[in-house]
Amino acid sequence: MHMGHAMDAHGPRVRDDMTVEVALSVMTGAGVEYLLLCDGDDQCTGSVTRAELAVHRDSSMYTDRIRLRDVLGGAFTSTASRCVAVG
Repeated sequence: MHMGHAMDAHGPRVRDDMTVEVALSVMTGAGVEYLLLCDGDDQCTGSVTRAELAVHRDSSMYTDRIRLRDVLGGAFTSTASRCVAVG
């Protein structure tokens, strides 16, 4: 992850219960390389890139039922605070 680049709150936001497959489809449809992940309270919990999800999808443990929150904190996502509140 590019820890030095903060992503603003206007980036594409999705719930962390979305499946990896749907997230990849959303990124493709929106023409973006990352998604901001939000919990049930709409609080930013991290971000994930298309490249990170592609690596995870290609792993031997992958199933199409894996949700974004299942991979949070792993090698494929960043839970660092990268959502910048807009004042």
